[in-house]
Amino acid sequence: MADNKNVCAPVETPREQLVYAEILFWGCWGGLALMAVTYIVYLAGILPPHVPMDQITVLWSKPVGTYLAEGKVPNGWGWLVLLGKGDFVNFLGIVLLAGLTIVAYLPLIPAFLGKKDKAFAVIAILEVLVLLIVASGLVGGGDH
Repeated sequence: MADNKNVCAPVETPREQLVYAEILFWGCWGGLALMAVTYIVYLAGILPPHVPMDQITVLWSKPVGTYLAEGKVPNGWGWLVLLGKGDFVNFLGIVLLAGLTIVAYLPLIPAFLGKKDKAFAVIAILEVLVLLIVASGLVGGGDH
């Protein structure tokens, strides 16, 4: 018969894992809430759209290059100049969700260094750097 005396032994979760999970939890809810609010702002017409509503359905049925050209929509991070427009303000929630991993990794670096866990600190630093470089659009192909 198997020895089951350690079956219910408590497992201690490292503090940095809890911090990472907490940031992801609240960041996801915050991003979703921000997307919902900015979508309502768009639908209600509180901010004028960059691409008029009567053109959007026509442009959506065309190739992306046509949509970008006819809608005068910039590539890459060019959308930042259009944040005052109802159809672009909702990008803020998407950016928040997409950038959460970077934000959640930042407090891990000093936590790992404090524990003298240099390998994990280096991995966290590299993770942040790679994600920042990729998000910048400096590498990779295609317009986004």
